[in-house]
Amino acid sequence: MTSNHTDCHYCLQSLRGRKYALREENAYCVRCYDNLFANSCEECKQPIECDSKDLAYKGRHWHEVCFKCAKCNRSLVEKPFAAKDELLLCTGCYSDEYSSKCFHCQRTIMPGSRKMEFKGSSWHESCFVCQHCRQPLGTKPLITKDNENYCVPCYEKQFAHHCYSCKKVIKHTLEKLNGMRNALTAQNAVSHWQT
Repeated sequence: MTSNHTDCHYCLQSLRGRKYALREENAYCVRCYDNLFANSCEECKQPIECDSKDLAYKGRHWHEVCFKCAKCNRSLVEKPFAAKDELLLCTGCYSDEYSSKCFHCQRTIMPGSRKMEFKGSSWHESCFVCQHCRQPLGTKPLITKDNENYCVPCYEKQFAHHCYSCKKVIKHTLEKLNGMRNALTAQNAVSHWQT
C-alpha cells in the first residue's frame, strides 16, 4: 500500500510515497513490519517478508519456493499433499512410502482405489484374478495352489481328480471327516475311481 498515514508506528520514519503494511490499524514501513511480524520459513528459517507469499499449514509457514515435498523436492504449491511425522509429501511420494503394495504386481495401491485383501496381502482389484481364466475373483470362492489363486471351476478343470466312470470331480470328503477313512459307502467306493 502507499501511505496516507504519516509515520511508521515503530521507527517513526515518514511513510509518504513509501510502501507500508497495516497491522491492528497501525501502519509500519516494510522493513519494520518484516522485522516485527514476519513468520519464519520452516525450510530456510528466513523471515517471510510482506511482499512474499506466506504459505501456511497447521501453524507452520513457508516461502512459496520452499514449500516442497520432503522426499522428491517437487513444489507443493497448489497441489494436493499429505503430512506424515511432520513431513509434507506429494501424493506420489506418500503413496509410495505408506500405501499398500499389490502382492501380484508390487505397484502401489493408490488411496481411494479399490483393493482386495486375501491372506494378509493386498491386491489391486484388477490383479486379483484367476490364474487360468484371468476373470476377477472378487468375493467368489477360490482355491490357492502354489501361491496362485484359481476360481473353483478352473481349479477343478486343472487339478482336481475326476471319477473314471462319471467324469465328475471327486470331492475330498475323506479329509473333511477328520480321519474317518472308512466312512465312504460301498457305492461311492465302487463308482468313483480316480484316474
